[in-house]
Amino acid sequence: MIKAHLISNKITSNSEEASSLFSNQRFGEKSGEKILYTLSEALFLVESKKMEIYDFKNKKISKKALPRKLQKIDKNFKTKYAVFKDLRNRGYIVKTALKFGADFRVYEKGKKIGKDHAKWILYPVSENERLTWHDFSAKNRIAHSTKKNLLIAIVDDEDDVSYYEVSWKKP
Repeated sequence: MIKAHLISNKITSNSEEASSLFSNQRFGEKSGEKILYTLSEALFLVESKKMEIYDFKNKKISKKALPRKLQKIDKNFKTKYAVFKDLRNRGYIVKTALKFGADFRVYEKGKKIGKDHAKWILYPVSENERLTWHDFSAKNRIAHSTKKNLLIAIVDDEDDVSYYEVSWKKP
């Protein structure tokens, strides 16, 4: 079981189990001696009974309280997490894509991070959100400029996810 700590808006662990899970399943990112987790990765691992998260006072955060805490850190957490969980359960590797101006990058099944490139830039959107043509065009340009396909994930009120892929075709 990985013991991790939530300090401010970061979740980290320096345990052997964290390093092992990073090496084997690519959960987290190495940052010096620690493994840094996204909010989605952390909740996924807690729900999978592979991680426990403690606050700055070293008090365990309950599985029930954790989603509320994470939602306070990121107002779009619920939507992002529904997509992250769905893709991870399907066997995809999902990593952050902040440097690309997106929420996630997604690797095809069997691809190796660091060796292979992500196929998709992913934007999770709630079905209640508005996505303008301008927003769509900007997202599509980012995907094209990074040589990735655009993946829009629409999450409904029951947390079911529908995916729409946009790719460029040469005439």
